[in-house]
Amino acid sequence: MDQQLKQLMKELGEAINESLADSDSIAEVVSRIKEGGYDIFLVLEATIGVSKQGEKSNDKTSLVTTLTSNPTFKVNDQDLKFLKSLRIKIDEDVA
Repeated sequence: MDQQLKQLMKELGEAINESLADSDSIAEVVSRIKEGGYDIFLVLEATIGVSKQGEKSNDKTSLVTTLTSNPTFKVNDQDLKFLKSLRIKIDEDVA
């Protein structure tokens, strides 16, 4: 895949992430879930098929997967309790 298309796919992924982050309806539902006493994290994956205009689409169509550009690792108290039950220790600065 050429560099220009890669850059455009990266920009598309960032635009999708931005639009979801700015969504009032998503934020409202997430807030209600948290108010219900739950921790929540949301991971979405988009698979985008790309082919040159005018070319027949076949099995070799380029697929580009976009994920959040800077995923974060979060560990809550419930995670720590579970890991401890498995005798797995985690650095304090990670938690």
